[in-house]
Amino acid sequence: MRSSRLSAELLIDEDDLPYEEEIIRNPYSVKCWMRYVDFKKGSSNHVVNLVYERALKELPGSYKLWYNYLKLRRRQVKGRCVTDSAFEDTNRCHERSLVFMHKMPRVWLDYCQFLMEQCKVTRTRRTLDRALRALPVTQHSRIWPLYLKFVRSHPLPETAVRVYRRHLKLSPENAEEYINYLVSIDRLDEAALRLAAIVNNDRFVSKKGKSNHQLWHELCELISKNPDKVKSLDVGAIIRGGLTRFTDQLGQLWCSLANYYIHSGHFEKARDVYEEAIQTVTTVRDFSHVFDAFAQCEENLISARIESTTELGPTEEDDVDLELRLARFELLMDRRPLLLNSVLLRQNPHNVHEWHRRVQLYEGHPREIINTFTEAVQTVNPAKATGKPHTLWVAFAKFYEANDQLDDARTIFEKATKVNLRAVDDLAAVCCEYAEMELRHESYDTALRLLRRATAMPARKADYFDPSETVQARLYKSLKVWSMLADLEESLGTFKSTKAVYDRIIDLRITTPQIIINYAMFLEEHNYFEESFKAYERGVALFRWPNVFDIWNTYLVKFIERYGGKKLERARDLFEQALDGCPPKFAKNIFLLYAKLEEEHGLARHAMAVYDRATSAVESGERYDMFNIYLRRAAEIYGVTYTRAIYQKAVEMLPDNQARDMCIRFADMECKLGEIDRARAIYSYCSQMSDPRVTASFWQTWKEFEIKHGNEDTVREMLRIKRSVQATYNTQVNFMTAQMLAVSGSAAPGTVSDLAPGRTDEMRMLEQKAHRLAGEAEKDKPKEKILFVRGDTTQNELEQLTQQQANPDEINIDSDGGSDKEPDEVQLEQKTVPTEVFGGLKQD
Repeated sequence: MRSSRLSAELLIDEDDLPYEEEIIRNPYSVKCWMRYVDFKKGSSNHVVNLVYERALKELPGSYKLWYNYLKLRRRQVKGRCVTDSAFEDTNRCHERSLVFMHKMPRVWLDYCQFLMEQCKVTRTRRTLDRALRALPVTQHSRIWPLYLKFVRSHPLPETAVRVYRRHLKLSPENAEEYINYLVSIDRLDEAALRLAAIVNNDRFVSKKGKSNHQLWHELCELISKNPDKVKSLDVGAIIRGGLTRFTDQLGQLWCSLANYYIHSGHFEKARDVYEEAIQTVTTVRDFSHVFDAFAQCEENLISARIESTTELGPTEEDDVDLELRLARFELLMDRRPLLLNSVLLRQNPHNVHEWHRRVQLYEGHPREIINTFTEAVQTVNPAKATGKPHTLWVAFAKFYEANDQLDDARTIFEKATKVNLRAVDDLAAVCCEYAEMELRHESYDTALRLLRRATAMPARKADYFDPSETVQARLYKSLKVWSMLADLEESLGTFKSTKAVYDRIIDLRITTPQIIINYAMFLEEHNYFEESFKAYERGVALFRWPNVFDIWNTYLVKFIERYGGKKLERARDLFEQALDGCPPKFAKNIFLLYAKLEEEHGLARHAMAVYDRATSAVESGERYDMFNIYLRRAAEIYGVTYTRAIYQKAVEMLPDNQARDMCIRFADMECKLGEIDRARAIYSYCSQMSDPRVTASFWQTWKEFEIKHGNEDTVREMLRIKRSVQATYNTQVNFMTAQMLAVSGSAAPGTVSDLAPGRTDEMRMLEQKAHRLAGEAEKDKPKEKILFVRGDTTQNELEQLTQQQANPDEINIDSDGGSDKEPDEVQLEQKTVPTEVFGGLKQD
């Protein structure tokens, strides 16, 4: 009966005959079987499976046939209940395939995935284990992701842990994934152990890109927040080990250690950790982190204590404990500035500013201030100090002085003078402060003795800027100490001792212009005038320009005040010596003093010669003012006619703007003198430097001049010159470009542009320029009527014209043409000549 049924199933359709014949001819050809399978796709599952079974019987080692067959069988059972027998048939088919395909990881993966979908946990685990045993180790990396996904998808922590341990033996770089899984299943002790292991492994490279410090930080957080679950590690030792390794994140590590004790309930240990952290951190960021955490911890403890007291009712012991906690918290907040200062000093113990700030924080506590000063002067190394270390010694001594302990203050100053400070000025400042303290307590002799000792010549001379010598050996060349000694000698010493000090300063060549002036003034006060002048001479020999300017200025003024015109030749020599090599910046004052000397005590022509030299020697910015002074003094001494040559020189030397102003003044002077032609020539010369579009005021002035003193021809000449000058300035490229752009927008009608619209050519530009110049000429014509006398004007016309407008400068001359009468006698009016025309020397 069975054979009959099989024969019925094996009935072959007529359409299958070609494929059957091909299979018979090539039973071991995969392509023939695959073509037959493709042809049978539309048939029932049983028929297609039968073809695959026949093919695999002939070719049991074909991966392509097995892969497609298994894929088809899985697709056939998709959507069915997992209890259907078809699933088990498909499983058996996979098992049969593994007899031949046990080295193919794809077949194992598909089979295991299929078993996972059937929720067969044990069978899936065993199949995965079989796959790992069957496949070579190089292909295990394809099985493990599915295996780990399988164990994570079921609540089987023990199984998952064992699987992960096996996996880490092959791939230890996946330890982070295992640690995350342990944390998720709350196995924190083993997670901490694994995390500590990878932190201590320098070869470990995180797949997530985490640094060793980040992993360490995660370990610290894990063990500090779960002290009751992590038993296998010494938390204190681990975190303290991190403090030595990661010095840039000390604040977080200290807080992690304190949090470990807080979660463990050891609040006193946590407080000790915070105190230790505050006393050891070296950066402000770490200090702020730790201090804020410490303050928050104290606040939380106080809040918890208040809540517990409120619930159970306050007792005397609770009140005392609460007050103690509040007092401890207030003390912590009050200590913050001092603790922060300690952090900065640990960061840089040679920071002088922070030591001074620490002293200010201890204000009102003398013992702490003394201890701080003592620690500061012992700690700060002058060579490494930030700031001025000698100020610590000075402030220390002044503290004793403020408390009336002068002996202790003197002791501090004496010790300070023996310290090898960084610069000579620092030691000089200490000596000066020492002397000033003695002066404040009226110990004048002691102060003098101190400064004389400081300025005493050492046994071996040393260069002031030689760093190999100690500052004590170079102190004798300190100008600061010598200056104070000179002041004290002037006030307390004798004339001889003071003079010796100043001479010694000059001999050491450490003097300044101010010291020279002070020395000369001191000698002058004691009526040693020639000695004071010698001091000036020594200063002049020591310094060069521009430093010598103040000495020369004071020297010349004092010499003139002393001798006036008695030693005129000597004064002239001094001025010439001062002006020799004098920069133009400082020449003006000396020239003015020189000219004043010649005016008051010398010759006027010498004064004029000095002014003339000054106009060329001073700076270009002061030349205009110098010419004004020269003109004013020349007019007062010699009269205004003498200033013509000065005006000419000024116009030649000054820049255009100032020369234009000089020309206008020059022309105005010539007008007042009646020299109309001269004035017109001056205006004509000045017009060459006056652009009509910029200097309209000049052209208006010339126009008014011509209206008042000229005639029609002169006005036309002025307008012609104006157009010529404007055309000259228009040849500049910028002006021409601007005019072309302005004109191109609107062309005059009736020009070449009408013939070719939109075209810009030279002819049109010339026509537009002619129109514009003609319009400007019309605008420049005088608005008021100017009356000129023509050659053929009759007497009646002349009288009518004179009646319309009278010229105050007109000379009334009778016409003798056609009259036989003799002319009447002309009455001439006499006017006095202004004294400015003649001038004169200023009377003493």
